Amino acid sequence: MGGTAAKSLVARLMTPLMGPLMEQRRKIVSGNWKMHKGLDQARDLARAIASGLEPGSGPEVVIFPASPFLVAVVEAVSKAAHPIGVGAQNVHPSPEGAFTGEISVAMVRSTGARHALAGHSERRQLFGDTDAFVGKKVRAILDLGLTPFFCVGETIEEREANKTIEVVARQLKAGLDHVDANKLARVVIAYEPVWAIGTGKTATPRQGAEVHRFIRSELAKRSKAAAEAIPILYGGSVKPANIRELLAEKEIDGALIGGASLEAAGFLEMCRAAREAG
Repeated sequence: MGGTAAKSLVARLMTPLMGPLMEQRRKIVSGNWKMHKGLDQARDLARAIASGLEPGSGPEVVIFPASPFLVAVVEAVSKAAHPIGVGAQNVHPSPEGAFTGEISVAMVRSTGARHALAGHSERRQLFGDTDAFVGKKVRAILDLGLTPFFCVGETIEEREANKTIEVVARQLKAGLDHVDANKLARVVIAYEPVWAIGTGKTATPRQGAEVHRFIRSELAKRSKAAAEAIPILYGGSVKPANIRELLAEKEIDGALIGGASLEAAGFLEMCRAAREAG
């Protein structure tokens, strides 16, 4: 792609896909591809999703490919009849510096991607991201006009010790305490019980809804308007077989999907389920 065309594409995709969140809290179906797919496979999957989505109203759709393929995936979905957001799986909060292997929010934005994950349990558990560091990421993402998908959730040990609310409250506080009030409504929150990620186990709709209600009550302490506007997604072994039951809960606004997002047919089925859920 030539320089002028690339700049034009980036400029077009810099327009926020979600619109003013204060008007309506809509369903979001998102797919975290993690460390899967090569360049051609990522491009093909993105195109298959783009061609399979029904145009018009429906859930917001956001996909998170591996960072080396952001430009290719942004280009692959640029002409989709139903808008598709593209995001980075991880960012570093510093604008630049000697951070070998990291990617800044500005770098992500330059690809045309408009979203970024922060606080995913795998970053917390495997790479040592602390609550405070996640909070810096959330602020950095917001400061450059992107949408953070801010993940919270407890381990199995914490749930069995009845510490779910305590853990989620701590993570929310660290992630949002220094977020400007006028930016808060731009955050998307994903509740992902760590014990359900990639294990085949899923929190029951009631369990998920209980934590979602708590999260919204915590948000309301900061801003009642933002609390009503912010989508709260569920993540953790979401698949076509269980997404309808999860979305039947009014507090669950969509899903952050892992392994089941790696195959177009299943992911599209979940998008249709969200569309039907209204």
